[in-house]
Amino acid sequence: MTKNDERGLPDELITVRDWLRYAVTSMTRAKLVYGHGTTNAVDEAAFLVLATLDLPIDNIDPWLDARLTATERQAVAAIISKRIETRKPAAYLTNAAYIQGRRFYVDDRVIVPRSLIGELLAQDHLAAIVPDPMAINRVLDLCTGSGCLAILAAEAFPAAEIHACDISDDALAVADRNVRDYRLKARVRTFKTDLFDGLPSGAYDLIISNPPYVSAKAVEAFPPEYRAEPQIAHLGGADGLDLVRRILDSAGSRLAPNGTLIVEVGTGKRKLEAARPDLPFLWLDTEDNEAEVFTLRAGDLKPSRSRKGKLTR
Repeated sequence: MTKNDERGLPDELITVRDWLRYAVTSMTRAKLVYGHGTTNAVDEAAFLVLATLDLPIDNIDPWLDARLTATERQAVAAIISKRIETRKPAAYLTNAAYIQGRRFYVDDRVIVPRSLIGELLAQDHLAAIVPDPMAINRVLDLCTGSGCLAILAAEAFPAAEIHACDISDDALAVADRNVRDYRLKARVRTFKTDLFDGLPSGAYDLIISNPPYVSAKAVEAFPPEYRAEPQIAHLGGADGLDLVRRILDSAGSRLAPNGTLIVEVGTGKRKLEAARPDLPFLWLDTEDNEAEVFTLRAGDLKPSRSRKGKLTR
């Protein structure tokens, strides 16, 4: 029979290994859903334990046999219980999300950042699209959310001025905090806009965007972990492509002559290509995902006349 200490904690749970096993079992039995930085109970449990103990989150192995103090045991037990009881993403409970090793502050005012564009920026996977980073002078991060992509763009393009925009005041407050944390206020400016409406004048060498692209039906079926995020950050209309269409309609007028547009659309490739057969989408792959991010050149987005004289795109 399991005995509890004076705090009500099982006295068999002493080491990090013990608590990791306990967390995995508890979370699996609770049928939690993942996808906000981790994809399974083991990785999520490891993240929660390490973050709570203020240990590096990249590898739990060196700490597995470390014994926890009574205070640490209580803190780990509390966050495991909170994850199960609230069904909120772990990033909200720790106020931390990681993209390519960079830590960003998050809370429930913004979607938990997990854009594939972050990997493309941080690992130089855009070299074939943008061969000279120093030639990029002005970048727009459209639908910035937490500001993470704007910050990664500032690192990738050291000569560039970065504009980060969003329709949500709450999201912009979080983005501003992250910009301050990374000491980039001199280079990264935030704007409240409805896509391009409200931005300063002038063209951009690069526009990146991870807009809402989830269909209304899929949003309605969200598990609690995804419902905990702002719906505005997910909902892309009936087929998920409402904002993507608007971006395609307007981006050409905001790009420099040799500018580039990069947009993440999730699994919308087939629907998007069917809707816009006139556009030569180039699909970019990451380590674990294929054809969820497209790129277009400014010239691809210029209006053209059909044979009947009607304006088409």
